[in-house]
Amino acid sequence: MSVSYDPANDSRLPPGPWLPAAAQVAWWLARPVSMLRAFRHRYGKTFTMRLAGGVPPLVVFSEPHAVKDIFTGDPHDLYAGEANRVLEPLVGVNSLLLLDGDRHLAERKLLLPPFHGQRMLAYGEVMKEVADADIDHWPLGKPFAVHEHLQAVTLDIIMRTVFGMSSGPTVERLRELLTHTLDVISNPLWLLPFLQRDLGRLTPWAELTRMSEEIDATLFAEFERRRVEGFEGRDDILSMLMQARYEDGSALGDAELRDEMMTLLVAGHETTTTAMAWTLSLVLQRPDVRSEIARERHEVCGNDPLDAQAVGKMKYLDAVMREALRLKPVLPMVGRVLQREMRIGGIDLPPGVMAVPSIYLTHHNPDVWPDPERFEPRRFLERKVTPYEFFPFGGGVRRCIGMAFALFEMRIVLAQVLDRVDLSLAPGYKPKLVRRAITFAPSRGLPVLARAVRPSRRATSAAA
Repeated sequence: MSVSYDPANDSRLPPGPWLPAAAQVAWWLARPVSMLRAFRHRYGKTFTMRLAGGVPPLVVFSEPHAVKDIFTGDPHDLYAGEANRVLEPLVGVNSLLLLDGDRHLAERKLLLPPFHGQRMLAYGEVMKEVADADIDHWPLGKPFAVHEHLQAVTLDIIMRTVFGMSSGPTVERLRELLTHTLDVISNPLWLLPFLQRDLGRLTPWAELTRMSEEIDATLFAEFERRRVEGFEGRDDILSMLMQARYEDGSALGDAELRDEMMTLLVAGHETTTTAMAWTLSLVLQRPDVRSEIARERHEVCGNDPLDAQAVGKMKYLDAVMREALRLKPVLPMVGRVLQREMRIGGIDLPPGVMAVPSIYLTHHNPDVWPDPERFEPRRFLERKVTPYEFFPFGGGVRRCIGMAFALFEMRIVLAQVLDRVDLSLAPGYKPKLVRRAITFAPSRGLPVLARAVRPSRRATSAAA
């Protein structure tokens, strides 16, 4: 049970706007970056925000030494699960995102192994295959929203590598349900607790509830089928988690499996899609960057197909992705609810307050990043960056367990797109930041123009 905040401690908090909480929520949902920038300009590098809906005051930090205090603090004193509580109706009470203390540490230890090691290379082949199949059908000569295609690619990768499902009526229905669920939650209004209720058959929350029930039934049936048929020959993440055991020998129950599957879907779909979209938007505005990626690709494997091992050697492409994640972080911030009085960034904070490292503000801090608004990938090749200056996946024991998977997926999909497609931004389009639920995405789905799509090098080799 988390500690509650006592409003009597308001005078101890750093300065911040005294706009009504409802007004701050409206601004936060509509123009989050504008809000963060305005507050930092007005109140300095540390400030307090107040949001409605029972959320405690948020003390926002953007200096690495304060971020370090938060990420290296005792997780029993800093509850990230409590800070993520708004996600409970979607990911479930057993989600790793919502757990704290010893239970979180035990669950994380159980979930982490499938996301590392040699199996990543096998996942890489699936990622390349899925990307190639979608690229083959990109329209030529007319603008289209590439975000939708990247969404389809990411979902198919999750279906095959995480859920271990690729074809058949059940798979297609589950794909439809998951796609529609993700579309519904892209509206940031679902984050408001007072709208997370069934207000009638045609309301979004009622629709989401019905879809969740059908998704649950489908997943529970799949869990049972796996147990009956066995796991021989399976290397998908679901099968590995079903066979995993805690230190006491117990296994994940169906409700826990369901919640972790939904967590991997929600955490790994929209975030990875949006990160790839932002990377493309930035690369397509910099011919010099694209030329350097092409040069590196040829240096790594010549005219041979790009496989998972080769992509892992593309250090400049990796720097491009990291610089895109710095300049255009998908998530604005992460939070920890203090369970006792603590000193963070030189400030004594009372229990119950939420300490918030701002990903966006730290990534744009000119004291850390010279000329912070410029897209300059070589930053990540020229110096070692600390995890308190750059943390697009969070930090400490709460850093996203799928980080390596997501970066690997981004490298493979982006390498295929840039290798195969003569692509540009749609004429007259200038990317703007818009909110999609918990993420910051390019406006209008990032319209692009494909003038030519080359056959995959694997297909060319096979044909020869």
